[in-house]
Amino acid sequence: MDPLVQRIVLVVRKTRLEELIERFNTVEQARFYIQHLGADFTDYEAEHRTYHAAVMAAETALRQHGRVHRLDRMFLPNFLFAPDALVVVLGQDGLVANTLKYLSGQPVIGVNPDPARWDGVLLPFHVEDLADITHATQAGKRPLRKVTMARVRLSDGQELHAVNDLFIGPRSHVSARYEIRLGEQCEVHSSSGVIVSTGLGSTGWFRSLLAGAVGISGMAPTPALKALQDNGFPWDADHLHFTVREPFPSRTTQTGLIFGQVAAQQPLKLVSQMAGYGVIFSDGIEADHLEFNAGMEATIEVAQRCGTLVL
Repeated sequence: MDPLVQRIVLVVRKTRLEELIERFNTVEQARFYIQHLGADFTDYEAEHRTYHAAVMAAETALRQHGRVHRLDRMFLPNFLFAPDALVVVLGQDGLVANTLKYLSGQPVIGVNPDPARWDGVLLPFHVEDLADITHATQAGKRPLRKVTMARVRLSDGQELHAVNDLFIGPRSHVSARYEIRLGEQCEVHSSSGVIVSTGLGSTGWFRSLLAGAVGISGMAPTPALKALQDNGFPWDADHLHFTVREPFPSRTTQTGLIFGQVAAQQPLKLVSQMAGYGVIFSDGIEADHLEFNAGMEATIEVAQRCGTLVL
């Protein structure tokens, strides 16, 4: 394919200033609210200017290499990406992860629009790198990194993918009730929910849960657990890890099956016992969730599709 006719999708997001304006209708009202709290409104304005300058510069660079479609992240769940599309994400790490889960292997270039403000494990490039990186990617001369994803399938056919992690549990601060099965093990739980992590997400929420468990126990972790806690596990691992938050032992609930590995031949299965408050969401996006209520079965496994990051 001629690179100049390739579809390039530039994924962007609203700035904090734009979100404030949506909430308060005008810049002046937003400024009054922020300054009334004693915060620095000029920081919001500076971030907004820097980000939109980066968006314009990115579009200019990308138009030299193909047809550019700017896509706000709010439309990601319903956007159909062309199989040969090149995807450029301009934002923080979370936007890269949120984009990857809606793709089927299309390469993603993560661009940091404001290096002075944001770190970025998934943002190796700056806007000024885009022309060279895009050209090299289209020519197949850039290294690529596979990212394993998780998938949850419900017994009614609904499914959801995750790049970082899945949360299965209650909608609010009440106990989740469910039956959990892994291989031959089966228990009934009352807990704060279950976290299933990919390798990419293993240094985030999953890591904090391990640190809390080790700290509460007061015991030195095993070498394997310490390595997992310190470094996570590979982004392209052929497995997932799960851990149960705050499991509660009682006459009818157990706490033996609270940590483990989910492999291709051994999915994790949960059956909800929550009347009307169970949910499943991925990558911290609570608004994009599945209902997980009484009698519904969820099967969590390694996804067949994976993400692809340009290095």
